[in-house]
Amino acid sequence: MTDERDGNDPSSVQELIDAMRSSAYLADRGLATALFIALELNRPILLEGEVGVGKTELAKVVSALFDRQLIRLQCYEGIDTSQALYEWDYTRQMLHSRAMSDGQIVDETAVDQLFSSKFLLDRPLLQAVRAGDRCVLLIDEIDRADDEFEAFLLELLSDFQITIPELGTISAESPPLVILTSNRTRELHDALKRRCLYHWIGYPSVEQEVEIIKLRSPNVPEALARKVVNAVNRLRDMELAKPPGVAETLDWAAALGVIHSTTLDVDAARDTLGSVVKDHDDLEMVTEDLASIVADV
Repeated sequence: MTDERDGNDPSSVQELIDAMRSSAYLADRGLATALFIALELNRPILLEGEVGVGKTELAKVVSALFDRQLIRLQCYEGIDTSQALYEWDYTRQMLHSRAMSDGQIVDETAVDQLFSSKFLLDRPLLQAVRAGDRCVLLIDEIDRADDEFEAFLLELLSDFQITIPELGTISAESPPLVILTSNRTRELHDALKRRCLYHWIGYPSVEQEVEIIKLRSPNVPEALARKVVNAVNRLRDMELAKPPGVAETLDWAAALGVIHSTTLDVDAARDTLGSVVKDHDDLEMVTEDLASIVADV
């Protein structure tokens, strides 16, 4: 790490908290500190937590806040290096080869040119290596990828360079900010965790979640926001297959605004329940108990 600071980078944890709040993201001191250290030490940060608590949103906010390009790699079962790293533009290579065979190209270096950079398709990881600290690399839901892909990431996160056999090694001049997220659908290997800073994002407290609604939806009355948050917390206490996250809390408050409801009663909850409960069995269970879920404390 050098002593030279980017003009957009925060100079303290509190400054980072305030900056994120100005972008309608409410970060507690623990999360802001972990992010500040990641920025200062050029270290990847692994964020784990329940679905919908703001892990992905953090990367979006940080990229906008620091004026860095957001490069997102969405992980899924079966993802491999060709989707994540690079692949060759086979269609253009075939057309180029056909032109060679037709005698339109007679340059003796034409074959070598088939594997030049102009035929290379950059995927997110290579894009991030080229962009360096001008970007935020979001490796989203790494727990959905398999062990082999996770192992492949180890070298990239250590050295931030990529070797392409036909072209050589491409290194980042300075590493990007790397944010990995996981919903803990499977346990990640210790080797990956050791290369990252770590922070767990849990559900916010009632007061914090009310504040989040006020930041994101300032037109929602505080009394209604509090009723929505209390109801969501009761839903989280139920044995639902898909407990609602903060994203669903915001959706519910917004849905009530769309139907011009100034309170959360049984009828309003029933009309807007699809914005917060996203599973059929959960929907049936919740519908049977709506009165107690929306009851005043």
